[in-house]
Order: sequence, then C-alpha cells, then structure tokens
Amino acid sequence: MALRRLLQSSTTSSYLSKICTFRMHGTKATASIVEEHVSEMLSEDEECADVDWDNLGFSLVPTDYMFATRSCREGNFEQGCLSRYGNMELNPAAGILNYGQGLIEGMKAYRREDGRVFMFRPELNAMRMKNGAERMCMHSPSVQHFMEGVKQTVLANRRWVPPPGKGSLYLRPLLFGSGASLGVSAASEYTFVVFGSPVQNYFKEGTAALNLYVEEVVPRAYLGGTGAVKAISNYGPVLDAMRRAKARGFSDVLYLDAETKKNIEEVSAANIFLVKGNTIVTPATNGTILRGITRESVIEIALDLGYEVEERVVPVAELKEAEEVFCTGTAAGIASVGSITFQNTRTEYKVGDGLVTQQLRSILVGIQTGSIQDTKNWVLEID
Repeated sequence: MALRRLLQSSTTSSYLSKICTFRMHGTKATASIVEEHVSEMLSEDEECADVDWDNLGFSLVPTDYMFATRSCREGNFEQGCLSRYGNMELNPAAGILNYGQGLIEGMKAYRREDGRVFMFRPELNAMRMKNGAERMCMHSPSVQHFMEGVKQTVLANRRWVPPPGKGSLYLRPLLFGSGASLGVSAASEYTFVVFGSPVQNYFKEGTAALNLYVEEVVPRAYLGGTGAVKAISNYGPVLDAMRRAKARGFSDVLYLDAETKKNIEEVSAANIFLVKGNTIVTPATNGTILRGITRESVIEIALDLGYEVEERVVPVAELKEAEEVFCTGTAAGIASVGSITFQNTRTEYKVGDGLVTQQLRSILVGIQTGSIQDTKNWVLEID
C-alpha cells in the first residue's frame, strides 16, 4: 500500500486513526497503513506521560510517533504519515546523507497552564530549511508541508509535552538524501522526518553560567556557502572542537572568523551577544553565521525595550569590554555566559538577577509560555 494513502483531516482523531510504518529499501519506499484506534488513547483529557518531569534532563526519551515522507522523482513531497517511534528502517546502501546532503532544524512545543500546546515561530524553521535545501540543491517540503508534519508530530506525542514550567517537547525535523547515487551527485530522492523528545528547561534555578573557550583553528564554512544553513556536514569539525573543549572543563566553544581569525562569530549551536551599557552587540550574519530564530526574536525584544542593538563585525578584543555576555538558541533559549577564555586569558562577566540578560530571558520565556501577552503573534497554537 503506497504512501499516497495518507491522513486527510486536520483533526487529532483523524491524524491518529491511520498510522503508517515507513521503510526505505534502496530507492523504493513502501508504507503499510495500520488501522489503529488511538484517538481515545491520546485524548485531550489524558495526563502527561509517566515521566519524572522534575529530573527530566536532556537525554533522548523515545516518544510514541514520528512523521515521515519522501519526495517523488519530480521533487514534490508526498503528504506523509505518522509512524510508531523507531519503526523507520533505513538501508545504508541507499546513499543516506549523500555527501553531507542533510539539513536539520530544532524547535520546541510548550504546554501552558490551561493545558493548551503552543510552538514558537515554527514557520521560520520551515522557511530556513527550504532556503537551505535550495542552496544545497536538494528537494524540500513546502513551508505548509513542513508545518503539517510538525503539527502532526506534536499532536501524536501530546502526552510527552511536559507540564507547564517543567520543560518542552524538543522537535527535530530532518531532511536528507535517501536515493542511491554514484560518485559526487545529488540524491535521486529525499526523505523528511520529524521526531521529538521531552527536555527540561535549559536554565533552572542554580544552573551555572556557561564558560566558553575561543577556538582558533577549526575550519569554518566558506563565505556565502552552507554556513548560513543548518547543514549536517557543517557539524563534524564543530563536534570535534566541542569534545576537546569539554575535556578541558569548558561548556562550549566560541569560534573566530576563518578569514582573519580576529573577529568572533558564534558558539557551536548558538548566537552570541555582548552587553555594553545600553548597547547590545552581536556579530552580523554575513555568510557563515546562522541567523538564529531566537537571535532575531531577542533583537526585536531588546529594541522594544529601548536598547541600542548593533549587528556588526565584533573583534575578539572587544570581549574584554563587555559587562554581560549571553548566547541564544532554540535549545538554550537565552543562556548567560560567566567567562570566556582566549589564549589562556580568562575574562569574567556579570551573571544573576537584575541584569539585561535576565530581563530579556524573562520576556522571551513569558511569551513562549503565555505569561506575557504575545503582541507579535509569534506563538502558534497546535491543539
């Protein structure tokens, strides 16, 4: 039974009344529709999953379902369907991740006090994946198709969205080449999947601030290349640099630009900001720096609060002039930086309540969780 037999309705019940088991073999994909009456099992009145939410952490927690679809020869993606988590088998001979042809996104679903579930600006993730796919000569799902896959995944795993204030359901949309190919050539077809795992809030009371190490030797993506998109192939040298930094006791790595090695760019999976009085400075997203969704949101919030925001080249020497430093990203939200070490010199920064970082974090979290009115229409109700 082909993948064309898919879910037709937008209601939770119809999403979950047909669950497909999706398997890739070579360049052919087949799916079997398993009729399961799970709408009652995952009704809106059901309590959260049996998880110790107070000690959730960040390890992968398998949920109930994942979303999967593939592109046709013409480049269009089939509608897609849900699969029991872990039921997708991929044949490595099929050319998975052909020469680094893979894109990832990260996003979160939150549960509010009234039980409703929301996501934060997911359409921007959809557009970024589409733009990245165009840059890497890949077929990609449309923004609408991306959004539908994400919504289906959240609805199917609704009981895994943590209670208010306990964390979020972290979603990982993944697009990769899945057709057989010889030599350096584009994949003949592409697979798009979305899966999720509940995670705790990155910063809880008592969590230590980040201590960063400035990496000077890791090669970065070339200007105008794939650096401005979340390409899987970009993360090889990043992971190696993180491993070395953490072995020395640091939280993460801050990178310099590859051309001059005189200007800061970004942390491994986050953008960076310096606070200098009423001015907030961040490296401009020119070519190799990812235009983070949290980054863009924080800039808007800061401007609304009356801060001056400068997006420009930031010399590494300017780290010594900052009063506060923070990082932004989907996983971390807004993370305080306590120190940065560059060429064996450690510079420390202010952390704690009553600072610019905490002010921005409180507003961002308030919008995401519903305690502050969303006047910008940034959140999307999933239910």
